[in-house]
Amino acid sequence: MRVYLPATLAMIADLSGGAFQPVGGTGFAVTPALREAYTSGDDEELGEVALREAARASLRLLSAQEPGAASLPSRRVVVVADAEASPRPDLDDAVVRLSGPVAVGDIVAVHVDGAAAQDAVVAAVAAVDAADLGDEDAELAVGDVEDHDLGWYATQELPFLLELL
Repeated sequence: MRVYLPATLAMIADLSGGAFQPVGGTGFAVTPALREAYTSGDDEELGEVALREAARASLRLLSAQEPGAASLPSRRVVVVADAEASPRPDLDDAVVRLSGPVAVGDIVAVHVDGAAAQDAVVAAVAAVDAADLGDEDAELAVGDVEDHDLGWYATQELPFLLELL
């Protein structure tokens, strides 16, 4: 199953162990419940929905980091992989639980915000919890970062990406 896993740049920098461990074993995918929730859309379009959900979850991971703990910039990161996963409709339509860590060889690509999104990411990280609770101003801040497209990187490009940050 193609899964979209929320991450941070620090988590990507730590791929040297040969595997990626999604936080809580949770990811996002095109599940039967997600298909039912949309009246139209092919797998590619629904994959974009799962990717956006994972990007928002990446904001939550960034908000949980200790201030100043990461030397890397705040950017949304989504790891795309092929892995065994089971749907978790009790949480949301696109949420899945992975059966274990994802081998680096099963990672297909990584999506990362560009430098132009930096200020919007920082504002969204500060607002994501309030947005989840319905605060309209916070929802606008999170919406602003979602206007930025994530860049696509092949796994062999990750060392260069991290070096250039």
